[in-house]
Amino acid sequence: MAIWGLVIETTVGVGERKHAEAYVLAHVEGMREEALVELERRAREHTPEHPGSPKRRRLFRESDSFLLVIDGAWQSFSTRFTVAELMDDSAAPIPPSAEAAPPEAEPHPADPVTPLPSTPPVERYADGVPVRPTWWGRTDLA
Repeated sequence: MAIWGLVIETTVGVGERKHAEAYVLAHVEGMREEALVELERRAREHTPEHPGSPKRRRLFRESDSFLLVIDGAWQSFSTRFTVAELMDDSAAPIPPSAEAAPPEAEPHPADPVTPLPSTPPVERYADGVPVRPTWWGRTDLA
């Protein structure tokens, strides 16, 4: 079953500091159509920080996304809502089935095993900062 990310790209800041930022609102597991229904619900209910006094609000739909345009007294602000399939997540929780996986097979006795070099303990100050940084003394940082 696919996992869909509900992504929002919104205008933040005002004036010369106005820019867009992206956030993942939520994940939906299931069919793409289910994720689109949830995305539309969130787009309709969304109240952005800017503009403070909205004059006009328009919601547009385009295949896998919605575009919310809000006109303020002086400027317009936009928010794009997109549904996209999650392909990879470096911080995803480990699924329960992977935790219970059998341990890897023992190496074959004929395979040489190279021991990892042991690192000496690092001398540290009371606050935990190393007395000598690990990069100190490296010749490749000229």
